[in-house]
Amino acid sequence: MGASDDSGNPGGEVVDHAGTNEGISRNSRGGQRRREPVTATNVKLQPTVAALEGITGAAISKDGTTIGYRQLGRGPGVVILHGAMESSQSHMQLAEALADTYTVYLPDRRGRGLSGPYGSGYGVWEDVDDMDALLRKTGAHYVFGVSSGAIIWLQAALTLPTIHKAAIFEPPLMKSGPATRAWLTRFDREIAEGRIAAAMITGMKGAQMGPPLLNLMPRWLLERMTTMMLASEEKKASRDDVTMRMLAPTLHYDFQLVIEMEGALDNFRAVRADILLLGGSKSPAYLKASVDALERVLPRVRRVEFPGLGHEASGNSDRGGKPERVAHQLRGFFG
Repeated sequence: MGASDDSGNPGGEVVDHAGTNEGISRNSRGGQRRREPVTATNVKLQPTVAALEGITGAAISKDGTTIGYRQLGRGPGVVILHGAMESSQSHMQLAEALADTYTVYLPDRRGRGLSGPYGSGYGVWEDVDDMDALLRKTGAHYVFGVSSGAIIWLQAALTLPTIHKAAIFEPPLMKSGPATRAWLTRFDREIAEGRIAAAMITGMKGAQMGPPLLNLMPRWLLERMTTMMLASEEKKASRDDVTMRMLAPTLHYDFQLVIEMEGALDNFRAVRADILLLGGSKSPAYLKASVDALERVLPRVRRVEFPGLGHEASGNSDRGGKPERVAHQLRGFFG
């Protein structure tokens, strides 16, 4: 799936599977394939002070929980929903790249930043209710979601006609199985014991994220290095920053979401919004498989793969992202 970039073009290329596939495999009626250059847009790679301190607002979800968001730009509304171990700050550079054309809203999902806590009976419909409230408040019709945030938008697109176009980046729709539940049990225990570094390592291993060294180094050394990283981040953090230590407990809900959505793939045949499926050539195999499967079932879909990029592609550059490349595709899709 996809092709490598041997051209030397610093912008790279994407493999673009265009067309409507009506749930039939792309080998039979997958639409025309073409190779399309990615050109870097003229964007600032560092968030400006104005963006970081810009407008904030809040929507009130069905259960009364506050869902806070950051806002910048002017134009049609686009909501960017982050994934696991992220906050509204994680895609600020992507928002800046879009802000000259769109009004961009960056909500904090529950349990972090500007938003209230998770409910005691958490399920995906709590997230959908939150996004429904946000879309009603902002009037936005375009959405972009990353990882678990992408799962939330797919589920929301089944019931919220306010979503006209959804860009979806590597939702982890997979068979979770006993291994995922075992990771979650261990993660929860380590969080309860206050062993944040250990829990983060468990989470990264469970999600198959992180550098290759993660599987080569002894766990005790990984925990020591992670503890040092957390301490360093907290020393540099400003008052409003959402740190990794703050985010770590929320990973429980991302694991829970993946488990809940196991087997939901066929439901998305009923999605009527236009969908742009995005992914990176360096992402884990299970995420590529998820995108492959979605391409086969979504009725109104186009697909783009970014050579040389991984799951972090849409995030800020200090986390390995290339937000200007993702912004280029979003502009073309949202119009």
